[in-house]
Amino acid sequence: MRGRTCILLMCIATTALQGTPVAVSQPAQREAFAVPLDCANGDCPLLRGVPQTAGMRSGFVRLAPGQKVGRHSTAKNEETLVVLHGQGEALLDDGKKLMFTAPAIVYIPPQTHHDVLNTGKEKLEYVYVVTPAEGQ
Repeated sequence: MRGRTCILLMCIATTALQGTPVAVSQPAQREAFAVPLDCANGDCPLLRGVPQTAGMRSGFVRLAPGQKVGRHSTAKNEETLVVLHGQGEALLDDGKKLMFTAPAIVYIPPQTHHDVLNTGKEKLEYVYVVTPAEGQ
């Protein structure tokens, strides 16, 4: 992603990413929006959950070669990584390694501890989307 590349986020929010408070009393009041991404620091939240969404969270991650995002758990959520650039591995607690190269989708189920490692020689860039899992 270079310059002023934008990702269209068809979501259920209005202007929370632009720093404007969003007062949402009913889900029907949520609206679609698009926001340009300027995430120079490598990790920037995009969607922050309620009240902006019904529980979905999202962010943009940029990892240098050899860098990890840090071990964390999906807990009662499921997570999808939309890999835009580079290659890496999702390292799962059971020892399983999910290798991927952009463009790719990586799915992490609920109750899964994991880490993401950039195994390539270029930056790894991805968007993560986390949402509450049904029945969890």
